[in-house]
Amino acid sequence: MRSPTGEGPVRDRQIIQTSKAMKRRNFFEYSLLFAVGCIATNCGRGNSGNRNFPTLLRFTVTDVRTTEELERDYGPFRDVLQEILQTTIELVPVNSQLAAASALQAGQIDLAWAGPSEYVAIRARSQAIPIVSLNRPNYYTTISVRADSGITSLEDLQGKKIDMEEVGANTAHLGGVKVLLDAGLQPAKDFHIVMSAQETIGWLRDGKVDAWSSALHTYQAEIVKEGASEADYPIIGRGDNFPGDIFVLGSKFSPEVVEYLQAQMLANTDLLLQGIQAAPALTTKFQDASFALASDRDYDSIREVYRALGQDNYLP
Repeated sequence: MRSPTGEGPVRDRQIIQTSKAMKRRNFFEYSLLFAVGCIATNCGRGNSGNRNFPTLLRFTVTDVRTTEELERDYGPFRDVLQEILQTTIELVPVNSQLAAASALQAGQIDLAWAGPSEYVAIRARSQAIPIVSLNRPNYYTTISVRADSGITSLEDLQGKKIDMEEVGANTAHLGGVKVLLDAGLQPAKDFHIVMSAQETIGWLRDGKVDAWSSALHTYQAEIVKEGASEADYPIIGRGDNFPGDIFVLGSKFSPEVVEYLQAQMLANTDLLLQGIQAAPALTTKFQDASFALASDRDYDSIREVYRALGQDNYLP
């Protein structure tokens, strides 16, 4: 029978679907709690193995601006890391990547999760210590155009306008410049960078720009959203896989603390990835991601782009 609002069967299906989703989420949360409980009690890991490890770490994510967003999207990861280290971890928002660098330098932040470009800026300003990287497969820049534009190669972008979303965007801006540099095109001289300030194909679709630079996953999502195909917006160039996000520790910490943090994070990568995957906003973005020991030289390609852009203040 239909309800007075006319929602009958539809409403019933929504309730059933919601119930199933809640059960799946609860099952995952209980499993995760059981696993991290094992770490704290039975697995012999955690801060009990290193008496010199700090009892509090203030942690930030460099592209997150509010405590609410930090807690919502990174709270599950924080909870897992907290149990692994047997140390209290406090989430602290920052206003910008430069604010993160200053906070690390001043000792107001201890640990930061940074994107590749943010890491280069932070490293140059604070000498923060790289700990581990979080690497993603298929994390590379694409340059796409409209099928009816007559543009078929990167060389055809000479004198053209390219949407690179926003200044400092990892794959869109820095990755896009690197792709064009490798093709022999120089920024400002050979092509015009335009910043739409949005991760959408809209400006390319509407003819405001001649090409669009974006991460592969962003490009794919926009194609689906537009109800289009890759034939409508062909990719004419792509970059190498981008270096991963990176966790950095303030320079005030001893080598013993650095080594212990690295060892614990690398020994518990599966649990840390589960913590990341627990946040819906991060599930797709970090699907099939993996942790590895961080290497500063992996980010030299980012420094190369900053040099080409004349941004030497981002270099050590």
